[in-house]
Amino acid sequence: MTANDLSSNSPVAVLAAEESWKLLSQATLGRIVVGASGHVDIFPVNYVVDDNHIYFRTAEGAKLIELTINDRVLFEADHVGPEQGWSVVVRGTARVITSFTETAKIDELGLRSWIPTPKYNVVEITASEITGRAVKFDHNQS
Repeated sequence: MTANDLSSNSPVAVLAAEESWKLLSQATLGRIVVGASGHVDIFPVNYVVDDNHIYFRTAEGAKLIELTINDRVLFEADHVGPEQGWSVVVRGTARVITSFTETAKIDELGLRSWIPTPKYNVVEITASEITGRAVKFDHNQS
C-alpha cells in the first residue's frame, strides 16, 4: 500500500519499504536518536538518501560521541500536508565516514549543512529495518 492508496475507509496505510525509501529521499530534514550509557538524545539533521543509506554531516559534540560509543540508532522523517501526511522510521547502525573518496561522493549528492558552521564529519546510517505510515486527515472530526 502506498501513500496514494489511502481511502476514506482507511485513514492509516502501512507503507512498503520501497515507498518509505522514496518518501525519505524526497525530504531533507529528519531526526536521529542516539544513546549511550543509558542516556538517549534526539537531534534534527538535514540529510540525503542514496542507495538505501542515509547521510548527514555533524560537528563534534554529543551526537557524534554517542553514535561513536553506540552505533545503533533510530532515524525519523515525516511530512505533513493539508490533507495527508507520512512518517518513516529507520532502525540501523551509524558509522562516521573517514574516507575522503566516500565523503566526496556524498558531497556530490548535494549534502550541505543548513547552518553555516563547520561540520567536518559525515555519518552514514545503514538500515536494518524501515517502517512507514501514511495518514489521511479527517478535518471534520472534533
